[in-house]
Amino acid sequence: MGNGFMCMTKKDTRDHGGGGFSRSRRMGMGNGGRSQRKLLAAEEEFIHRQALSMALQHSQRFEGSMSRRINGGNTSSRRRHSPDRLDAGKQAPEIVEGVKWRKFVLVHGEGFGAWCWYKTIAHLEEVGLQPTAIDLTGSGIDSTDINCVGTLAEYSKPLIDYLQKLPEDEKVILVGHSVGGACVSYASEQFPEKIAKAIYICGTMVSNGQKPFDVFAEQLGSAELFMQESKYLIHGNGKDMTPTGFQFEKPQMKGLYFNQSPAKDVALAMVSMRPIPLGPVMEELSLTLEKYGTCRRFYVQTLDDRALSPDVQEKLVRENPPEGVFKIKGSDHCPFFSKPQSLHKILVEIAQIP
Repeated sequence: MGNGFMCMTKKDTRDHGGGGFSRSRRMGMGNGGRSQRKLLAAEEEFIHRQALSMALQHSQRFEGSMSRRINGGNTSSRRRHSPDRLDAGKQAPEIVEGVKWRKFVLVHGEGFGAWCWYKTIAHLEEVGLQPTAIDLTGSGIDSTDINCVGTLAEYSKPLIDYLQKLPEDEKVILVGHSVGGACVSYASEQFPEKIAKAIYICGTMVSNGQKPFDVFAEQLGSAELFMQESKYLIHGNGKDMTPTGFQFEKPQMKGLYFNQSPAKDVALAMVSMRPIPLGPVMEELSLTLEKYGTCRRFYVQTLDDRALSPDVQEKLVRENPPEGVFKIKGSDHCPFFSKPQSLHKILVEIAQIP
């Protein structure tokens, strides 16, 4: 049970405390030896009872922390404040009911890959939903050189290919994180009939004619200034040519993205994140009311976000109002790491909205 208690063997029990007797001394004590053995047995029984009691207390701390079915969006206060742990608790979660479309397609943000959704995938599968995480072009394990990814269409191709192969009568719930939100918007314009709902997680839910980069101007400056002066730029075609990508240094990534994330997840990200193709981030989106405008959109705000501040997220929601807005307190830019249970609850709640 971790650090909760220490189990002691018979030898450990004999060797601890003033009452411990060696084997040679007990053999010569006659009835006294038998009495001492009874005392030792009683002491062992006492230790085991203590261990059991501490184990029960340890398990009770996580009672009710696993995902449970949400009825009509209402949850108990205990459910709302449960720890954000992937492996918390032992009770099997209930299968979610009242969901018409059970397939989730998870689209990562800039520099990330399908790997970042591992907690979300586990939680959704536990309640009978069907998540699929996609590596965008030049991301995750996709081997494409990011210097060759110049447009949003090229960057989003794996997502578009997936949607094209869906049966005609099938829809998915599309989830986009950060710049992945621009890919969700692009896909919504291409295949609005295949998207049941679109969920933006601190995402670039820009309006028609805007660039995904525009929403980060508060942190990074204007696009023009960034292209001219940023030290994070990658010149894949030579120094005299237009930059092809960018990548923050590790201290900057930790400060911007992971200020509330567990150390193990940060370590995973540090060895897994890849450079970001610049072309797709700088491209203006073309979105129409007839296509993109027909999709049901929902936005999840992260309130301790240093990459996309809560004020900027509020501005996105105000300028391009979605059907619903949800907020995660204490979450950095990566709620799938810092607040996985809270994110899971919101995804299930949105799936259950008629």
